[in-house]
Amino acid sequence: MSGPLISNAATVRITRVDGCGRPVCGPENSYVTDCFASVEYKANVDDGADVKFTAANGRTCGYKKGCPTFNGFDITYTFFQASPEMIEIMTGAPVVFGFDGKPIGFDSCSIPCRSGFALEVWADVLGEDVCPEESTGDGAWIYLLVPWVTNGQIGDLTLNDSAVNLSLTGATRAGGRWGVGPYDVVAKDATGAVGPMPAPLGPDCHRRILITTVAPPQPSADYLPVLCDSAS
Repeated sequence: MSGPLISNAATVRITRVDGCGRPVCGPENSYVTDCFASVEYKANVDDGADVKFTAANGRTCGYKKGCPTFNGFDITYTFFQASPEMIEIMTGAPVVFGFDGKPIGFDSCSIPCRSGFALEVWADVLGEDVCPEESTGDGAWIYLLVPWVTNGQIGDLTLNDSAVNLSLTGATRAGGRWGVGPYDVVAKDATGAVGPMPAPLGPDCHRRILITTVAPPQPSADYLPVLCDSAS
């Protein structure tokens, strides 16, 4: 495939991870939505200290540029859908349940810094060659994964006569135990059979971006399960 043209972001999946960055398996540990405005990844980089040797006459005798240190990405996720389930996974905010046991709201409390979530984003790809010649697949998507986001918190909220956006900030971490993930997100052979990622992220890596012919999951209106069979 030639260089893809990335169009609009289409779908987001949030998955609960534990204090070591492992996906938490079980019935109420993920959520899928297409009702969001944007996902911003801002690189957090320390420039490092430059070393410069200056002679008495002002001439520079030697110079070495400082080596930058990449600390991760600061995430800003802007969305419209105030789902108690999704917000609980991202922030640890306790869910408020109604008389029938269904979520009706959430509480804003202290930030549980050891909780975390994985964030997957699918964006549409444009181009004449995104559809394979074979009869498998319905197109292509850019798939972005940050497998470990911590310190999730909801930002300022203003209620007025305009549409209300909710904003969540968090920070990525490297070295988690997401592995190849608990989901089938790429084709694993020429027949179009689906499977998990072919390899985990490296221990110093915070984000993966790839092209996939596997369509994103359908949006949900409730918690979704995370199955353990293919998790690693």
